[in-house]
Amino acid sequence: MFRVVFACLSLAVVTACGVDGEPWTPRANANIGIGSDGVHTSGSVGVTNGTVSISVGGGCRWYGC
Repeated sequence: MFRVVFACLSLAVVTACGVDGEPWTPRANANIGIGSDGVHTSGSVGVTNGTVSISVGGGCRWYGC
């Protein structure tokens, strides 16, 4: 088990430092909007290296979460 965890952490460090190419940059986004049908919130988090972007996001309405 220790070897698997160590291998995953090593891969994460190598990916983060940019040894194998451009480093991945984290990004986050949060929005709040007010309209005639209530308050809306949304947000997303992800990573990008300039060419490829991966993100996950979601949102809800104040009265309909």
